Formats: sequence, structure tokens, C-alpha cells
Amino acid sequence: MSTKRLCLWSGPRNISTALMYSFAQRPDTVVFDEPLYGYYLNQTSAKEYHPGANEVLNAMECDGDKVVEFMMGAFPSEVVFLKNMCHHLLDLDRIFMMDTFNLILTRHPAQVIASFSKEIPNPSLLDIGIKTQAELLHELQNSNAHFLVIDSNELLKSPEQYLKSLCQKLDIPFFNNMLTWEKGPKAYDGCWAPHWYNNVHQSKGFQPYEEKSFSVPDHLIDLLNEAMPYYNELLLHSLKLTNN
Repeated sequence: MSTKRLCLWSGPRNISTALMYSFAQRPDTVVFDEPLYGYYLNQTSAKEYHPGANEVLNAMECDGDKVVEFMMGAFPSEVVFLKNMCHHLLDLDRIFMMDTFNLILTRHPAQVIASFSKEIPNPSLLDIGIKTQAELLHELQNSNAHFLVIDSNELLKSPEQYLKSLCQKLDIPFFNNMLTWEKGPKAYDGCWAPHWYNNVHQSKGFQPYEEKSFSVPDHLIDLLNEAMPYYNELLLHSLKLTNN
């Protein structure tokens, strides 16, 4: 069976888990939650401040090359959805992305920072992933790899229409059951779920979009200002319903 590999390259707090839950409802898809997380923690100082880091390191494959080999291996499904954080890539060889459909999931940095800083009070530009996403965008453009940029807010404004458009771009069928899921933890959640997934575990679908301001702590305003140009560049390439 020829498997279509969808690699999600998200930043943290970007509704990436909800999108994974959405794809998990498809009858033709198997999903995997952040397979490169152990590699990332093992290679960086993030293991010193990420909640549950030791459990992740003990539970996961921490050799990045072996993880990529797994992601590119055989699967008994027509579609495989690999939810990744963009900054988990570090210095891995990106050649495998020529054989995947790469989805860069981004979100306004103010929203990311306001949410992320509740768990990690002093995140860096690397932690929030925006710069890494912009760099990945350039790499994918230069190599003529398959990619789409998804803005979380645009998806939340109209989940059904946005997912239909996304599936059309990916040349896969849309299923109505992508819009809802059961409350609570999932068997395919990573072992870090108790620290990060409380809100999505309370959900039964994508949360309604709300226009509201997000309070960024004063000591992180410089981080917000540093992140904004990268986000604005990503938005120039994002999938918009008005363009379809």
C-alpha cells in the first residue's frame, strides 16, 4: 500500500493536538504524537525545564535518525499523520521531507506566548518555534518540497470549510467525523499529555474562534516583537478560504 505521509510542523500551543485528534477520526489514517520530542529533549537544555522530561526520555526513541526512519517506514494505512513540533527538528537531515506533505501550523505569537508561558515562564524564540517555522518555509521553497502553511485562527473561524479545503489540497477525501471526537485522553497521546492537554481533553471538537486580546507578560514583550516578522512572513503563504 502506498501511504501518504502528512508531517505537521507546529509551534507549541497551536491547536496541533486538536488537529491530530481531527485526523485520528478518519477511517484511512493513523496518527503519531510528536515522535521527535525525545530526540529534542535529549539534545537540548529543554529537558531541564520541560515538565515530565525524564518520563519522555525514558519512553521514547531519542536517536533522531532512527525516528525519521520510523516515520518513513511502512504503515498499514492510506494516510499517516505525524504531529511534530518544528523546533524538534534541530540539525536533522531534511531530505526526507521531499517524500512527505509538510504542513506548517502557526499561530499569532501573542497567543502562543501567553499560553506557553503558563507552563514555561521564560520561553525563548526557539521554544515557541516561529523562527524555526520561517526557516523551514525557506528550505521547503528552495527544495520544491510539498508544503502548506496553516494559520490556527483561520482554521478555527470555519473548521469544516477549512478542513475541506485542506483535504482538497492534500488530494485526500474529507470526512465529516473530522469535526468531532470524544472527550478525554486518547490512546495515541504522548506521555506528556497530563502536563499540556487538559483543555483539549475537555473538548469534543475545535473550539469556536473568539476575537480577543492576549496578555503577554511584560518580560516577554521583546520576545513577541522578535517573533512577529517571522509570523507575518508565514502568513503570506498561508492557506486562506478566500483564495480557493
